[in-house]
Amino acid sequence: MPKRILVINANPDADPARLTAALADAYREGAESSGHAVRMLSLGALSFPLVRTAREFMTPPTEPDIVAARQSILWAEHIVFIFPLWLGSVPALLKGFMEQVSRAQFALKESPRGFPAGQLKGRSAHVVVTMGMPALFYRLYFGAHGVSGFARSILSFSGIRPVRRTYLGGVAFPEKAKAWIAQMRAAGRRAT
Repeated sequence: MPKRILVINANPDADPARLTAALADAYREGAESSGHAVRMLSLGALSFPLVRTAREFMTPPTEPDIVAARQSILWAEHIVFIFPLWLGSVPALLKGFMEQVSRAQFALKESPRGFPAGQLKGRSAHVVVTMGMPALFYRLYFGAHGVSGFARSILSFSGIRPVRRTYLGGVAFPEKAKAWIAQMRAAGRRAT
């Protein structure tokens, strides 16, 4: 069954020569070859400010890039986030983007019981992280805390489930890139 897929290259560097751009393109190619509908976003090419106050967070965004991104998120059944690990976590631009799109109860709605309800149910996600260190070391020694926090505290809490994670370590070895690109193309074909 074809899916509607949003692929987000969440690298703050919009240079199409970056590995994350190649991985996003490979995922898209694989998905489209299997009949899935795909939309792409490159966060490094978007323009938006950071959310600075609680009042601002409670008002709807007016930035055209964020309004369009929210429409794509609502359209999608599956969302793929591809980004480099920065200081053990997601790049600040991705966090800022998620704060912008989540404004005005888009991702979480206040409930009478005080516990927010996820508004993005019915969607799944795949988080793909590139890093210089070995992926196993990041997962075992550091507990993948930064990426786990993003997956649990932002995506799952918003109702997006399941959230699959792929860690690609050792980006200093370019010979690995070919295999990773093939891996993303295959994931795109499966829409996982």
